[in-house]
Amino acid sequence: MLKFGKGIVKFRYVILVLSVLLLIPSVIGYLNTRINYDILYYLPDNIETMKGQDILLKDFGKGAYGIFVCDGLNSAEQIEMKEKVEAVDHVADVICYNAITEGTVPEEMLPDEVRDVFYSKDGKGCLMFIFFDSTSSSDETMDAITKIREVAGEQCMLSSMAAVVTDTKNLVQEQTPIYTVIAVVLALIVLMLTMDSFIVPILFLVDIGMTIIYNLGSNFVTGEISFITMSLVAILQLGVTMDYSIFLYHSYVEHKVLYPDKKEAMAHAIAATITSVAGSSLTTIAGFLAMCFMTFTLGLDMGIVMAKGVLFGVVGCITILPSLILIFDRAIEKSHHRTVKLPSRGLGVFLDKAYIPVAIFLLLLWIPAIYGNNRVKVYYKLDNSLPDNLQSVQANKELEDNYDISSVSMILVDSKLSAKDTKSMLSDIENVDGVNFAIGLDSVEGSLVPSAVVPSELTDDLISDNYKLLIVSSSYQVATDEINEQCTEINNIIKSYDKGSMFIGEAPATKDLIDITDHDFKVVSAVSIGAIFLLIFFVLKSITLPIILVAVVELAIYVNMSLAYYTGATLPFIASICVGTIQLGATIDYAILLTNRYKVERIAGKSRKEAVKVAVETSVNSIFSSALGFFAATIGCAVYSNIDLIGSICLLLARGALLSMVIVITLLPALLLIFDGVIIRTTLGMRGLTKKNRVQG
Repeated sequence: MLKFGKGIVKFRYVILVLSVLLLIPSVIGYLNTRINYDILYYLPDNIETMKGQDILLKDFGKGAYGIFVCDGLNSAEQIEMKEKVEAVDHVADVICYNAITEGTVPEEMLPDEVRDVFYSKDGKGCLMFIFFDSTSSSDETMDAITKIREVAGEQCMLSSMAAVVTDTKNLVQEQTPIYTVIAVVLALIVLMLTMDSFIVPILFLVDIGMTIIYNLGSNFVTGEISFITMSLVAILQLGVTMDYSIFLYHSYVEHKVLYPDKKEAMAHAIAATITSVAGSSLTTIAGFLAMCFMTFTLGLDMGIVMAKGVLFGVVGCITILPSLILIFDRAIEKSHHRTVKLPSRGLGVFLDKAYIPVAIFLLLLWIPAIYGNNRVKVYYKLDNSLPDNLQSVQANKELEDNYDISSVSMILVDSKLSAKDTKSMLSDIENVDGVNFAIGLDSVEGSLVPSAVVPSELTDDLISDNYKLLIVSSSYQVATDEINEQCTEINNIIKSYDKGSMFIGEAPATKDLIDITDHDFKVVSAVSIGAIFLLIFFVLKSITLPIILVAVVELAIYVNMSLAYYTGATLPFIASICVGTIQLGATIDYAILLTNRYKVERIAGKSRKEAVKVAVETSVNSIFSSALGFFAATIGCAVYSNIDLIGSICLLLARGALLSMVIVITLLPALLLIFDGVIIRTTLGMRGLTKKNRVQG
């Protein structure tokens, strides 16, 4: 490792030039990496709702769909609006009441249930069903929605998953640069307070900023990443890799005392940092990679990008940052100042005397923590995380208030299913609680409206060689227990008529999301805990220490989540898995740092109390700096972003960093004192302690 450190020092100017040049392809890669704003896109391809979407696109040329809510348009204006919308690129079809028969049959001949589908309760508003030729998450569909809004004016609003995705995209693109800058500024302030030089924090951020750009640019290989990943990657990479920079700088300062030649000192600092950072980064990477075990592939997307970011951070810490520090060493020396520190000595003395009451109090905290954690309310509907003033949210509210429609789904049935059976099936579906209507081509055709006069355009819209397309409306909101039960009942009905039928759309897809992620979260939690347990086992060479350390950080996680329950907050569904894995992976290092120092001091012959006291006094301020840095990187987004999906995750992570810090520096020392005898008997390298050392004060 020393040879490697000397190589970095020797080629520091070359490294800096290459690192700057690498920014060019990274920026190009970043600009050419597509961002996916549709959460449902990440559902497994093999489930029925996703297969149905593919069939809809293949057989009908329809991908995304939405409901166009129009206010105060007469018949002629409806036709004119329909033609304007149809003229927009990537609009496949538009179905409205006045266009069903194209004037060949009087409106009064159409069944009342068909007319009721298209008009509001007061008769002043009307609906049009718009189908796009691409998916909800495609750029073509989002461009089409933007154009439709331009041609529609204020009289019409578009309600759809695709419209929500479009508004999410606009909001994310507007807000991400702002809260990223806020994160950088807050992190800079924290580093200025906790580091002994005004120049060093700037060098830290330059290094971390470059590695973030490398990470973003390398995503080009995968083609696209989720907007959630994109929104969080910069601030999380900043928060979790800041420690590595601090480790290197502190090591450099220590080695400068031993080696007057700054180059020699840095070479030794790099060698020492590689060892410590390698172990530290592995726990964080393990936490992120655990998310890859989700069948809901958003976890894979986030896990790979975040783990990759940690690796880039480690590489930057031992290559780019040493080069920067050596080049600006003179400026660093001239900008020294006093730092802000916790009163670690007083904390060590307090815990030495009061460790039993502290341990009892914090262990009892498990009771309300588990109770609250198990009762946190979550939501799965994307537009619940968006501000109320967005067009898509307003359109959804208009649809619900004036048409009693909260969600619209579709059914694909065999095209050979008879008209009689289709009508019977639609009738059964309409009898399900909460269903407003269930219609298809067979609802229009009948004794009053012969099939011969139904426009071929409408026939092509609703029937293909293999399938009939039926539309179902519900008064129940997506992701509620009521609509999930309704989806199950509708699925049972359509399967009784056609085993190959499919129920597709936002409501059934969201039901699948709930079922899948509920299982995924349990798997990821088990994998992350298991992986980090094994890493601690190998790092500390102990059977009992991994149990103690994981339990301490898990308590911090449970307290963090339970606070959401006790404050009445409803969290986005992805928040719990992000917090469970990221907080564990990123903050377990606090516990490892303190425990490792306790182990060293205990092996050196100190008593259990003295070893714990030294461990606390020497570790507290490093833990404080780390936690405060993580907090600073995430709290800005939590406060600024009004996309609750992003803001809630950042708030939980910011709060989690502080909770982990407090619980680690209070509960962990107490547990080390209480279980000292067990620890030294189950830890390699400690079993050789004398009997006197095992039991003394």
